[in-house]
Amino acid sequence: MKRTLTGLCIVAALTLSACSSGSDQAESDEPSEITVFAAASLTEVFEDIADEFEKAEPDAPTVKFSFAGSSDLVSQISEGAPADVIATADETTMDTLAGDELLTGKPVTFASNTLTLAVAEGNPRTIASSQDFAGHDLVVCAPQVPCGAATQKWAELNDVELDPVSEENSVTDVLGKVGAGQADAGIVYVTDIARADDKVDKVDLDGADKVVNKYPAAAVRASENQEQAEAFVDFLGSDTAQKLLRDAGFAAA
Repeated sequence: MKRTLTGLCIVAALTLSACSSGSDQAESDEPSEITVFAAASLTEVFEDIADEFEKAEPDAPTVKFSFAGSSDLVSQISEGAPADVIATADETTMDTLAGDELLTGKPVTFASNTLTLAVAEGNPRTIASSQDFAGHDLVVCAPQVPCGAATQKWAELNDVELDPVSEENSVTDVLGKVGAGQADAGIVYVTDIARADDKVDKVDLDGADKVVNKYPAAAVRASENQEQAEAFVDFLGSDTAQKLLRDAGFAAA
């Protein structure tokens, strides 16, 4: 009886081992996953691009995102946060990671964006240009954020004195305050107006064409999914991705 039980146990053990091996194999056959850290202004369009990327080929990995201000994302990666791809809203912020040798290869520029003015729906304060900022609550991005750096550069080039009531860590926060009626106006990207669901109106920002933000993307050196990460970066230059970016209001790189 003991031999029988022992034999049964061996058979059971072998069966469990085979099941475990099969399970491990099944898991290894499942599509991989990559995490993309991306500037807040890319939120909607990157989700659409990811859908198309995943359809492009059967072995394409599932794409997950972390959206925030570019400087926050760069800080997180510098501190070891797990990410496969980084896409920022300007080249200067990306250069921080490149300089620290935290990227694989040279960043690829895939789009550009310019500043504009967001005002409350219907523009009740009748703000027509930067000349009307005085006496109104203006919100901008913080200087360390790409949209904030661009705002400062725009102000210097156009001799505009800024006196914002607050400086936000992402362009979506600026847009949110204007849309919620917590500010009269905010300096954002043209693409942010396009995705604001009619909660705000757009006023052309005089001299905005003097400042253009270019958006680069790169694979993160610490990624354990280098091939898939680089494939996503390459896909950003595809006709499909470029059309989605244009539809969202981005200009060509």
